[in-house]
Amino acid sequence: MRNCMYLKIQLTINSILRNLDPIRWIVVFILVITVVYPLLHLLDRSTIVDGSRTLSNYFHFLNWDSPYLGALWGSVWISLASVFFAGLIGVGLAFLFERVALPAKSFLSAVATLPIVLPPLVGVVAFIFLLGESGIIPRSLQYLFDLSSPPFYLEGLSAIIVVHAYSFYVYFFLFTRAAFQRMDGATIEAAQSLGARQLTVLLRVIFPQLRSAISSAAILVFMISMASFSAPFLFGGDYRVLTVEIYNSKLQGDMPMAMAQSVMLGAISILFLFLNIRTESAASGAGQKGVPLPPRLIQKALYRKLAAATAIVVSLILASPHLTLLLLSFTENGSWTSQIIPSSYSVANYVSLFLDEKVSEPIINSSTMAVLATSANFIIAVLAAFWITQRRWRAGKFAELMIMIPWAIPGTVIAIALIVVFNTGHWFTAGSILVGSFWILPLAYFLRHLPIVYRAAHAAFSRFDRFQEEAARSLGGSGWLIFRKVIFPAIRPGVLAGILLAMVMSLGEFVSSILLYSFSNRPISIAILNEIRLLNLGTAAAYGIMLTVIIFTITWLANRWGETR
Repeated sequence: MRNCMYLKIQLTINSILRNLDPIRWIVVFILVITVVYPLLHLLDRSTIVDGSRTLSNYFHFLNWDSPYLGALWGSVWISLASVFFAGLIGVGLAFLFERVALPAKSFLSAVATLPIVLPPLVGVVAFIFLLGESGIIPRSLQYLFDLSSPPFYLEGLSAIIVVHAYSFYVYFFLFTRAAFQRMDGATIEAAQSLGARQLTVLLRVIFPQLRSAISSAAILVFMISMASFSAPFLFGGDYRVLTVEIYNSKLQGDMPMAMAQSVMLGAISILFLFLNIRTESAASGAGQKGVPLPPRLIQKALYRKLAAATAIVVSLILASPHLTLLLLSFTENGSWTSQIIPSSYSVANYVSLFLDEKVSEPIINSSTMAVLATSANFIIAVLAAFWITQRRWRAGKFAELMIMIPWAIPGTVIAIALIVVFNTGHWFTAGSILVGSFWILPLAYFLRHLPIVYRAAHAAFSRFDRFQEEAARSLGGSGWLIFRKVIFPAIRPGVLAGILLAMVMSLGEFVSSILLYSFSNRPISIAILNEIRLLNLGTAAAYGIMLTVIIFTITWLANRWGETR
């Protein structure tokens, strides 16, 4: 009896010790002080004005005649328009690719995903060079029709929507195309054999099987559009959106209003995060089984030629921002004034990227900060994913929620929260003030992109066969040896893909950078903005091309490693 009681006590103690694993709670502590505490502190400080607790900023924000409420509605309208036009392009392209046997489909598929490798700021800059007031296309039309001014150019609301539609249609394209490939072709054949018309088949058979994918893409694009900063900041003009209003309030020294605006935007973003999670859960339970129908062959020679011509035109349109950047990257600074295209070219811009210390410093800064942030992402994400998926961790759901919240919070909100918290010293920063230091941007990058690495690690661990671990343990392997020799090699491809994608996003990060950077950690995105303001367009374009090439290479490696999972 005593032996049984002793055994029960020993098992209970072992269970308690496992749950009190200090490394687990160190991870929780890091997440609390970097995610939960800044957001709660932001909420608390937003109710304090001139030393008194008040909700006056929220009442001012929600006033019907308030410009801030107008900025919120401006963000909503832009997001809705972005969803509509991006969905129109992305779903249309996916339908075309999967239902019609196009020539050079592999090449066209690669071209259709080109916007992915353009960082947000670089993409906006490319559109300024191409379709802005002094852009190549407006100037060409002005010269062609002998006009006194360009017949059109992008600015304001229309410019933001065009940039968003180009940048975000890829989500609809990839989600819908994946749904097409999972579609049960037998249902389509059955409807056609019963005499259903093409429109009826589309609306009653095909679209219901695509609804979940389109809904998920729509919610994702709406969230990204609400958080968008680069296009409204550079193209918006007098059109007000909430992300830019937060930035302006901070610049004007009105931090209480900036905090209130950040809380409102953060609350809306978290609401759509939970909506997206519910949509994904519904979609995961509504999968289709079967063999999709093969694409239709184009029978007539004339239609094949038209399809080939259309493919070429679409490819040129989709690649035009990249080609514009490439052309201008060889332009001598100051040589492009009133001409349609620059008149003189050289490789001086690229030479200065490697040989001029002042020009290359932002590249080194961005690379260093991306590596630091991604290394921290790797450690925290892998540990959390391992304990949540492979062990019964009681705090697992709470840790997962803390990790995923930054995915929904816009970069401007995270930046304001970090400013509010780390503008003073704390015991967990050893009394150091992080705002204005080198370390504040790696911290922001870590928070922004932790969910990406975690989702990749979670997916990799979920596919891991636990019998391999048990077999290694039965052979006498220690915990660290089993993780290093058995578990990690199995999850490595998926985790590496997530790490590389997080590094890509850190390299091109602009939203949080513009609010947090200092001279000591000026990243590439800020260097591009400064060069544009100085009218050094060649250097700005060269920065953009170099960043795009780096991102393309890393994305390609991520896809290659992802395919080996």
